[in-house]
Amino acid sequence: MTRAASPYLVPGFYDRALAEGRHRDIVGGRWDEIGRLQLALLRAQGLEPHHTLIDIGAGSLRLGCKAVPFLEPGKYWATDASRALMLRGREAELADPARLPEEHLVEDATFAFPGLPDAPDFLIAFGVFTHLPPETSAEALKCIARRWPARPVFLFTVFLAPEGQAGPLRQPDGVVTHPDRPPYHLTEPALRAMAEAAGLTLTRLPDRLPRGQVLWRA
Repeated sequence: MTRAASPYLVPGFYDRALAEGRHRDIVGGRWDEIGRLQLALLRAQGLEPHHTLIDIGAGSLRLGCKAVPFLEPGKYWATDASRALMLRGREAELADPARLPEEHLVEDATFAFPGLPDAPDFLIAFGVFTHLPPETSAEALKCIARRWPARPVFLFTVFLAPEGQAGPLRQPDGVVTHPDRPPYHLTEPALRAMAEAAGLTLTRLPDRLPRGQVLWRA
């Protein structure tokens, strides 16, 4: 049987997870810790309540349930391959769902970004490229650069591996990553080449992240 490039692409994955009440679990766990961290990273880069934030690959709103109360109403937007997952997060995790209009939750499995603001202030893709094959991540970076040529602040994470790493690698926090299946790792030169092909300039940020992910600003 052919292995799916990502567990999220397995047919019925979201339906089963939601039916079992696992909307938190399937986005990677450490719910409160990671959500708080994401908001703190954005605020350290200048996010303020009046800014517009787009959360790419938002899942069940692990960041959203922190960002929506912080931001002014209507300033948070989210995308994910499953709108049902985002809606479950809105229903189950937001103290005041009215602060987040349902139309701000946009189903998007191809990085087409339909119906999103043309001039957001911040984008974040936390733990997204770690679950995508490198060629898909490269195309996603191009899509992001084309969609928002004004270049909002864009934060994202990847797992890195040293050049010449041919197989699995145990990351600093113990997660084993791979070049050819999830969770994926990249070499830094490969990542920089992908960004350059998309017309993006990268800055590696020093923040230490759970599971050994590396934070970048594009």
